Amino acid sequence: MMTDFVRVADLSQIAQGAALKVMVNNRPVAVVNTKEGVFAVSDICSHADVSLAEGEVVDCTIECWLHGSQFDLRTGMPLSPPAIARVDTYEVRLVDEGASTQVEICTEPQPWTAEERPSA
Repeated sequence: MMTDFVRVADLSQIAQGAALKVMVNNRPVAVVNTKEGVFAVSDICSHADVSLAEGEVVDCTIECWLHGSQFDLRTGMPLSPPAIARVDTYEVRLVDEGASTQVEICTEPQPWTAEERPSA
C-alpha cells in the first residue's frame, strides 16, 4: 500500500513551541513544532469539539485550552483528564528545499493498537 503525503506548510510558518491548524483530506490537523521535532495530531480534542492548535505547547505535549487535557504529541494519548481517549497522530516528514524546509503530512492517520482503540 502506498502512503501519500501532502505538503501543508513551510517550517518557518510554525514557531518552535507553537501549533498551526491545517486541513488534510478534509480533516483538521494540528502541526506542532517542538524541540523534539515536528508532530501532527488531530486538531479536535477527544473530550470536547475544540481546536487543539489553539492550546499551549509544552515540551512534547499540547494542552486543550477549554478543559486543560494534555496530549502526548508522539502517541496522541491523553496525559490528564478530562480526556480519556487518544487523538489521531500523523506521520510527518520534513523536505529540505535549500532555502526552505517544507512540512509534509501523511494523508491518513497512523493506525491505533488494540489497546488504544475505543470500545464499541
